[in-house]
Amino acid sequence: MSGCDDPKAAARKAALARRAEAHRAARGRAGALSTFLAGHRGVPVAGYLPIRSEIDPVPAMAEAAAHGPVAVPVVEAEAMPLRFRAWTPDVRLTEGPFGVQVPVEGEWVTPEIVIVPMLAFDRRGGRLGYGGGFYDRTLAALRAQGPVLAVGFAYAGQEMDDLPLEETDAPLDMIVTESGVIDI
Repeated sequence: MSGCDDPKAAARKAALARRAEAHRAARGRAGALSTFLAGHRGVPVAGYLPIRSEIDPVPAMAEAAAHGPVAVPVVEAEAMPLRFRAWTPDVRLTEGPFGVQVPVEGEWVTPEIVIVPMLAFDRRGGRLGYGGGFYDRTLAALRAQGPVLAVGFAYAGQEMDDLPLEETDAPLDMIVTESGVIDI
């Protein structure tokens, strides 16, 4: 199936429109994420550098970087898990795959907390991503090595009740929005 005959493609299109509207209305608030991360000082954290209408975790990441390692994802190859390179607010960046900024150099970090971007979420820990499976593969690989906390970060307006999820979709452990924390 392709296009709107594919339930995930149709859900992604609708979710992208909802996220864009939430982005216009809220302009991203990372306060709840900062508060959450403050309770985990020194724990290796993987965030992300936002693209398009993604909610911006950078203010919370900058605070966390003052207390411990923070990293951002690097796509090394299609159908492979992400790797995470050390990030600080003043690190030199270059454009990586998909137009995402990545550090030019730095140590590789194995995170214990992964802040996960998305198109939509539900209150059961379901997440609708972009379709590449990068975070699903990454969370599976990290969880096989030991405990990792998958924290979805999204606008509250990105919540949906009927996500078309599959068995390979890695669940989130919690979701943080500009309004607060949703425990799963």
